[in-house]
Amino acid sequence: EVQLVESGGGSVQAGGSLRLSCATSGFAFEDYSIAWFRQAPGKEREGVACISNIDRRSDYADSAKGRFTISSDFAMNTVYLQMNSLKPEDTAVYRCAAAPTGSGWRDWGQGTQVTVSS
Repeated sequence: EVQLVESGGGSVQAGGSLRLSCATSGFAFEDYSIAWFRQAPGKEREGVACISNIDRRSDYADSAKGRFTISSDFAMNTVYLQMNSLKPEDTAVYRCAAAPTGSGWRDWGQGTQVTVSS
């Protein structure tokens, strides 16, 4: 059974940092791509960052470039999202998703809340 469990969310002030974790199990981690999405109330879901565990390439939304870093820990089958210089507009529920590289996002975690106050 594929499982993705997010953790690390919380409340911080603007300018602060958080590190989100996406612990995975039930699939060949090294063959998958993992992404972080977020959704704020009343807004559409937005892709934030993704990483391919095959070629280690990563990609970021413009809103995340220069502030967020996605990384994979192959010993722990966990993907991290380091978020620095947080802004109030980063407030959202963050969810991770997994897919065999080249396929659509088919497995999702439950999400973790990030709240950034000004």
